[in-house]
Amino acid sequence: MIEDFDLRKEAEQPSDGEVDRVLRPARFDDFTGQRAALENLGVFVQAATNRGEALDHTLLHGPPGLGKTTLANIIANELGVSIRTTSGPVLDKPGDLAGLLTNLEKNDVLFIDEIHRLSPVVEEYLYSAMEDYRIDLVIDAGPNARTVQIELNPFTLVGATTRSGLLTAPLRARFGINLRLQYYDAKTLTDIVERSAGILHMPIEHAAAYEIASRSRGTPRIANALLRRVRDFAEIKGDGTIDQKITEFALDALNVDRKGLDEMDNRILTALIDKFGGGPVGASTIATAIGENPGTLEEVYEPYLIQEGLLVRTPRGRQATAAAYAHLGRTPQGEHGTLFGG
Repeated sequence: MIEDFDLRKEAEQPSDGEVDRVLRPARFDDFTGQRAALENLGVFVQAATNRGEALDHTLLHGPPGLGKTTLANIIANELGVSIRTTSGPVLDKPGDLAGLLTNLEKNDVLFIDEIHRLSPVVEEYLYSAMEDYRIDLVIDAGPNARTVQIELNPFTLVGATTRSGLLTAPLRARFGINLRLQYYDAKTLTDIVERSAGILHMPIEHAAAYEIASRSRGTPRIANALLRRVRDFAEIKGDGTIDQKITEFALDALNVDRKGLDEMDNRILTALIDKFGGGPVGASTIATAIGENPGTLEEVYEPYLIQEGLLVRTPRGRQATAAAYAHLGRTPQGEHGTLFGG
């Protein structure tokens, strides 16, 4: 068994970066899922193209791995313009932002990932750039300080965030297009897995593609990561064809169960039920019990467990649901009877 396999880390492996670029769709027609958001975005892009204008600033938000970066690149491709890519934490000085903005051609796209992590100073400079296509830089300090105004070409800012609630109200208000990406259903993910397998020339059975999709937590990035690992098993333990049998063997070896929970997810539920009687118990206590950071527990692991109905947040702490007991094959304590014979 592979004890330390982590779905989230595996989906981010740099060694697979070239493969990820190959698998990413380049046009709206190639993009699977997110139908409502995609149809609206297609209308906005076509209208902007017809008018020869820059597309309105666009905010893409939703959980990691759903296609925000891919959509940003598709927007640039459909507009027929270049895209510059950066991330919020990288832009720590106004000069960094000014350098990016002044190098943009007319109607180009600037993509800022994790835009909620922009520093307040840089964000202030971004306001005038988004609204008036100009930035005012302060040169020197003290009595010699002066303002230099730099005119910019019209551009489209595409911001991506996994935590839209952390965006400041003034920044959020400056985005004309606001799209939330949803988790994918198993059928849509099956189509994505089969498309990826075709691009990578992997023979795969439909049942095997569905098995991978159903354990991918509604996320294409995880589906593609699992597909690559199942391919490894198929090549070494099988005949190179990804069928139902080798897929189940591989996913079981990777500790990815039928609900898409990995080893850490199951450790969280096991600790909550076996060590703390199912809760309620504080997040920091659970994190200490499993040797994880409380912030990571809340931001990375909890959302999917809550979405699947295995965990609830209460004012007194985290509590396991009946579904969590059933998933681990445990019996809720209340069903054993109470101290007074209830």
